[in-house]
Amino acid sequence: MTRLRRTPAAAVLVTGTALLAVTLPPATAGAAPPTPAAVPRAGALPVALSPDQRAGLLAEATAARAATAARLGLGRKERLVPRDVMKDADGTLHTRYERTYGGMPVLGGDLVVHTAPSGAAKGVNKATRARISVPATGPVRSAASARTSSLAAAEKARTKGAVVRKAPRKVVWAASGRPVLAWESVVDGTQPDGTPSELHVVTDASTGAELNRREAVSNALGSSAGTDVGTGTGRGAAETARKTAPARQRAEAKGTGHSRYNGKVKLGTSRFGSLYNMTDSARGGHRTYDAMNDIYGWNSPKLVTDTDNVWGDGTSADRQTDAVDAAYGAQVNWDYFAEVHQRYGVRNDGDGGSSQVHYSQRHRGAYWWDSCFCVKYGDGGTTPYTSIDMAAHEMASALVASTTKFSYYGESSGIGEATKDIFAAAVEFHADNPHDRGDYLTGENVDHSGLNHRHRQMDRPSKQIRGTDYWHPRIGSNQAGVYAAGPATHWFYLVSEGDGAKTVNGVAYDSPTHDGLPVTPIGREAAELIWYRALTLYMTSTTDYLGARAATLAATADLYGASSRTYHRVADAWGAVNVGVRPGGSARPVGPTFENTADYPLPAWPTQGESPITVTGVPGKAPTILLVDVNVAESSPLMELVAPDGTAYPLVNGPGGENGPSISTTGVDASSETANGTWKLRVKSQSSYPGFIDSWKLHF
Repeated sequence: MTRLRRTPAAAVLVTGTALLAVTLPPATAGAAPPTPAAVPRAGALPVALSPDQRAGLLAEATAARAATAARLGLGRKERLVPRDVMKDADGTLHTRYERTYGGMPVLGGDLVVHTAPSGAAKGVNKATRARISVPATGPVRSAASARTSSLAAAEKARTKGAVVRKAPRKVVWAASGRPVLAWESVVDGTQPDGTPSELHVVTDASTGAELNRREAVSNALGSSAGTDVGTGTGRGAAETARKTAPARQRAEAKGTGHSRYNGKVKLGTSRFGSLYNMTDSARGGHRTYDAMNDIYGWNSPKLVTDTDNVWGDGTSADRQTDAVDAAYGAQVNWDYFAEVHQRYGVRNDGDGGSSQVHYSQRHRGAYWWDSCFCVKYGDGGTTPYTSIDMAAHEMASALVASTTKFSYYGESSGIGEATKDIFAAAVEFHADNPHDRGDYLTGENVDHSGLNHRHRQMDRPSKQIRGTDYWHPRIGSNQAGVYAAGPATHWFYLVSEGDGAKTVNGVAYDSPTHDGLPVTPIGREAAELIWYRALTLYMTSTTDYLGARAATLAATADLYGASSRTYHRVADAWGAVNVGVRPGGSARPVGPTFENTADYPLPAWPTQGESPITVTGVPGKAPTILLVDVNVAESSPLMELVAPDGTAYPLVNGPGGENGPSISTTGVDASSETANGTWKLRVKSQSSYPGFIDSWKLHF
């Protein structure tokens, strides 16, 4: 894992191989005085590219890829594959490439080339600085061995009905340092929560060691209400539905929808003969289907149709109601990216994708599947996950897949998940629907009495059990993206609204900072422009928190200037979440570590086990980031840190397999607690197997 390098006030920030020399305005650590919202430089704003224009630019990049590779000094076995292109208003081009080596895909070898209007090179951002080279000899481990290893990885992930889709492919793995020859396998099945699984497993071709494991099917906040879920509703059913829909629409129509979450809304619909259907031809032909609760995929989802172009009744009594919310969510998502970022669909290719409601009565939640370019919503919760922010959150998965394609190795998992929450909030604010006003919460309206009793909260991510407010050195070592997303979503809130107590659109927030110092905001709209530009132009598949900081500062310099107050405040907000230091500040000294290595048995449910650590010699209060390392021989225990005064702080689980262990690190804001005294790790087993607390540590 890449450790964070502290950045002084005057520095050279490095993003890949592109250098941005900056001198920050002189200031003390903390907030600058309030000023009117800054105006971005017009030449740095994106221009809209039609699908044909985009395809033309990609064709030009393909024709010139050999010359581009030569200019970059790539090896003779390396080839570039253009994947995406963006254009600024001043004519600057930003072309994103994948890379191959000897015909093999290089995972973590992607890069973005920046070209001035004159054609001169401006810089490049690389996912890896390593020279791509692997031994000429073939793999020591066979494809059959990789297949076996991938199935073992799927078992650890508790994938049900795991089947390797096709023969593993040879790749070069470069996302974690020195490039190595590897096998990539794709395992299909069902995730523990009932969501279909498309598990990508990368194993070292020489040692057989697992290098990375990435789940390609993105699931929203919820999980399955049952376990008997089939895996047949993937690419085939969705593609068949798209192909069998009316090929020619006679007229675009404007329908009226009665939604569950958004009141009475206008919908983009189409008419074919005497029937209207939920095809929004004005927004990339987005279609909304009823999956008919056919979880096994025996039948194709049905395009939602109607006779009078008035849809739903706002309740579950009418199956169209959930389709109204899904279609409206896709509609406002398209409008946001088109109007704010000049993006022609989340993939920027003019395709609006599709949505499927009533996927399964057992499935609680929603998920994005890039293979069918669609969102699927289940019926398993008390209310479905079809709110604006949930739709935008899932569709942001397509934005990530078409730009950075985060590897989900290390901290990149958190940056990817934060991106979805950031644009979920952005779309909701932009929609400005009076029934669901914009806020910095994700999923607060759905499944209230079901599993979603902890929605995500940007001003203080630790308020949800799997969130953390601040960066710490092991944030990307073993946690899923939701936990690791906390510092980035917290940064977005702070840079948008500032710290402390305030009310926005009727929602009360109270955002702390890692160092107790204030943050002066730049405004949400500026923060959105910065994150979008950073994501689409400067981030790569391996971007970690240091890289995200550098990418947002590069984007800020483009839009507002490297000597601007906006630039200073963006850096200030990162320091407030412990990513780098504030301008003019310094890093907090590292305190002592206390450990208990004695084994403590875990009694049967619902009795809990405890392991104590007595802390002495630490003056004053505990830190805002008290790191808690835990090793528990149990797959999914409920864990809490209990302070000397009895206050309990929830801890996250590690990625334990079917029978454990659970190894994790949680950063706890314990700044209200006296450091000295007896702290306890409290664990409640949820397994039928006997377990025990192996060891745990406190890092002050």
